[in-house]
Amino acid sequence: MSRASRRRFLVAFGALGALAAARAHSQGHAPQAQIAVLSDSTGNVAEARWLAFRDRLRELGYVEGKNLAIAWRFSGGVQSRLPSLAAELVALKPSVILTVTTPATQAAMKATASIPIVFVGAGEPVESGLVASLARPGGNVTGTTNMSGALSGKWLEILIAIKPGARKFAFLGQGNNRGFASVLRSTQTAASALGVSVRPLEATNPREVEQAFELMRSEKFDALMVASSPVILSQGEQIVDLAARHRLPALYSRDEYLGLGGLLSYGPDRNAYFRRSAEYVQRILQGTRPSDLPVEEPSRFVLVINMKTARALGLNMPQSLLLRADRLIE
Repeated sequence: MSRASRRRFLVAFGALGALAAARAHSQGHAPQAQIAVLSDSTGNVAEARWLAFRDRLRELGYVEGKNLAIAWRFSGGVQSRLPSLAAELVALKPSVILTVTTPATQAAMKATASIPIVFVGAGEPVESGLVASLARPGGNVTGTTNMSGALSGKWLEILIAIKPGARKFAFLGQGNNRGFASVLRSTQTAASALGVSVRPLEATNPREVEQAFELMRSEKFDALMVASSPVILSQGEQIVDLAARHRLPALYSRDEYLGLGGLLSYGPDRNAYFRRSAEYVQRILQGTRPSDLPVEEPSRFVLVINMKTARALGLNMPQSLLLRADRLIE
């Protein structure tokens, strides 16, 4: 989606919410339920996922302006804003808070121990301290996990299949995100078993991205992986462009990068767990306690390969990988 299209989406997104609130007020009744959303990104980063979330809520009978209101807060990737944004949302006394990214969830947890919190696709939520266990989350927090740590070995195996002999991998991420730290440990464990190395590199702003690729060039890295954080995705165009310029095979944990020209992605069906999060929200609105809702792991993983980018990089994709692909972009 172009920048102009994204701007139009955000304007429509905000206008729709304002119109729904105005209609509810003019009709003399307030929405029956209020959801608060806290995300450590910008509003346009995951627009398709948010539409999937809202569509599922609508299917479940929750219509904005009629019996539902949604309050949105995005940090724009500035984590220092999260505590104040979380406090703003808690002050609204919503029925449930939906969070995206581990830092956003942690900020919400510090702001309230009573309002239910549902996180979306968190990486390693137990290791990150979000829940006591997947089966028995405890407290006021539950949600869906993207199981990134369990995928780490698969990511490396795919890259090695694409570039036989690859031994030196970079992992672009967000160092102060505890979810990324947990996934990194799993990735480095998998790398050790395969006899390769993985080095984490920060990529939360354009300067860091530029520095990361310069280091990969100077130290002759073979390939890279890109974490699922929305903050990293906001640098997506630059990352994809530099990967192509440096002729580095890159595996992304989110398929949004492939729309920008990225090589391949492998990860959970993200639309599915945004829709599933809507179902968790519904159950909480109907009275279920978060502690009674186990953290759900994804059941479907999607491999997408951009054949045009593969050809541009001079890569011969193994037939076994092509047969496994859920989608090929020509």
